Amino acid sequence: MLAIIRAIERKEIKGAKVAVVISDKRAATALKSATGHGIEAVWLDPDEAPSRLDYDMRLLDVLKENGVTPKSGLVLLAGFMRLLSPELVEAFRGRMMNVHPALLPSFPGLRAQEQALQYGVKVSGCTVHFVVPEVDSGPIILQRAVNVEDGDTSESLSARILRQEHLIYPLAVKLFVEGRLKIEGRRVLIRKK
Repeated sequence: MLAIIRAIERKEIKGAKVAVVISDKRAATALKSATGHGIEAVWLDPDEAPSRLDYDMRLLDVLKENGVTPKSGLVLLAGFMRLLSPELVEAFRGRMMNVHPALLPSFPGLRAQEQALQYGVKVSGCTVHFVVPEVDSGPIILQRAVNVEDGDTSESLSARILRQEHLIYPLAVKLFVEGRLKIEGRRVLIRKK
């Protein structure tokens, strides 16, 4: 999240602003960081919603209250570890992105780095993709490879992957804002400037 905020502040992503940061964790660092950058920060308590759909409809309300709509906004997931309802995902189809710490379609879901190490891969990495109802299955926007080194732990591999996430996620947002992404089936085409 901070990498995207800073890219916008440095004018690397022109014509964009972060309208609101929402977390399901009261003590999330992201909320404090957002406030420090003058961005609306909202904690939505999952325990106050009787179902996932109820929670997501409240999430949609907060987005709309802050000017983020399915026709004009872009929703970015970063460290938001809740499964979203198909209704919310479909509302923002083609306007919701996620970053995942693996080269999808390999190692979707939780503990991707641990999965990669257990499998013995030589290369891992990260993926920015559009969100669809199926977990980590949306059209891929950008990927960045990271070599797995002898002696890597989940933590050391995660740290190197995170550095690459901080580079490609803002780039994916920039491409979206510039109107350079086009989804064709499972592929995302990137138009030249």
